[in-house]
Parts: sequence; C-alpha cells; structure tokens
Amino acid sequence: MSARDIIIDLGKDLLFALFVVSIVASVAYAFAGTWPVAVAVESGSMEPNIHQGDLVLIKSPDRMGITPYEDAIRENYTRFNGYGDVIVYMPDGNPHTTPIIHRAIKWVEKGELMPNGYRAPYSGYITKGDHNAGYDQPGLSGPVKPEWIIGVAYYRIGVIGKVRLLFSWS
Repeated sequence: MSARDIIIDLGKDLLFALFVVSIVASVAYAFAGTWPVAVAVESGSMEPNIHQGDLVLIKSPDRMGITPYEDAIRENYTRFNGYGDVIVYMPDGNPHTTPIIHRAIKWVEKGELMPNGYRAPYSGYITKGDHNAGYDQPGLSGPVKPEWIIGVAYYRIGVIGKVRLLFSWS
C-alpha cells in the first residue's frame, strides 16, 4: 500500500467519523432543543444534590418548562432532591462567561421586590446554588432573564464531567 493510499484511507475514515459525530450531535440537539445538551459542573455550589465533576443533561426551557422553588413547594414537585428546577444560564446574558447551574427560586416581575431588598429592574428568575448561603442576585444585580437560560437540568451522571473539565481552556 502506497503512502497516497494510506492518506486516502485515513481521509475516508476521518470523513466517516465526522459524519457519525454530526449525526449524533444532530439527534442530541433535536431531542434537547438546545446546545450544548450537557454541561460539566465546575463548582460545589449545588452540593449535596449535584456534585463538582458531574455531567448534567439539559433540555430547552421551551421543552421542559421552569418550575421555581416557591411554586414547586405548592405542587410538591422536586428535581435533584430539592424543590424546583435547576437551570443553566449565562450570567448577565454574557455568552463569553462560564454558565452557572443553580436552582430557580422564584419569578419576579419588573418592579417587584427581590430578596436583596431592591426592586427588580426587569422580570426574571431569582436563583441560588443549593450549597450557597445567599442568592445569585446580591446588591443591585437583576434577576436571570429567560433569554439568558441555556437549559433546564433533567439528569446527572456522576463524575463523567471531570473528563470534560480536563479540557477546559479558560
């Protein structure tokens, strides 16, 4: 077999692998309705219910809906051993920052009092890590806007996310 034949075979194998990965990614996106379809948990802020290094599967809020903690108590709805849904969102809507995975505590309308005592500058979710003492909206920061939400967590796979975290470049 010549060097040319080896390169051609390698090219075919790479194209086939790319094709398979594309199909898998397309099916995952079609199922979840969002991208990424899974996130690796980087901190312990959701302990003891979601651990650092877990891989968490997410779906679009349009597919899952979001039930905040305060509503979940009335409905007796739990997710990840706590009342309410866990959401993944871009802090302040910035796509260049590391997303946060925390529990939606309540929905506030524009002008309504937030837990920090300030009036909400716009409508959105108040969030909090299960392990954190305070809410994610200290001081003058506002709630999480729906368009900042990447997905709603629905399943966790322990430890596998550590492999993903090995490849974090930021």
